[in-house]
Amino acid sequence: MSVLEHVAGNLRRLRQLAGLSQQALAETSQVSRRMLVAIESGDANVSLNTLDRLAEALGVQFADLLKAEDIAGQPRVDALAWRGSDPRSRGMLLSSVPAVHQVELWQWTLMPGERYRSGADPAGWCELLYVIEGRLTLEQNGNEQHLDAGEHLVFPSDTGDYSYHNAGDIPLRLVRNVVY
Repeated sequence: MSVLEHVAGNLRRLRQLAGLSQQALAETSQVSRRMLVAIESGDANVSLNTLDRLAEALGVQFADLLKAEDIAGQPRVDALAWRGSDPRSRGMLLSSVPAVHQVELWQWTLMPGERYRSGADPAGWCELLYVIEGRLTLEQNGNEQHLDAGEHLVFPSDTGDYSYHNAGDIPLRLVRNVVY
């Protein structure tokens, strides 16, 4: 199923849950009713800005419009949200979590054998990790998870001490978002 089909079904379902007609949502979001009809039927290539306005008018997160219904409520999205004229130009929404106060964006490099250790974060904190190069070993609460280049993970960082480890023989580069 394509992301447009997810958007079509999610928009229709969320609009109906909110008790809104297409006309009422059009007025609230400042998106034409004609465009709403096209989106709900899966016939419109909708802009990210339009999806932002619709999500705000419905009182939901942007990602709620893109997610497959079977992963609703999970942080992982994995949806192609934008495509350029060259098929290699694209924007993928990988994960989405609500933020109460702040989001921090970090770039990390760990050389072979290096380890970063952290105590548990305060309640409500989580991290979103994306591995650019190398292989990450995330250790938390006696469990190990491995992420290779191109993979991502969302984990609660408030449930116990954790560490990042580069057990490989090449540098590990990753993007880390801390959300709270």
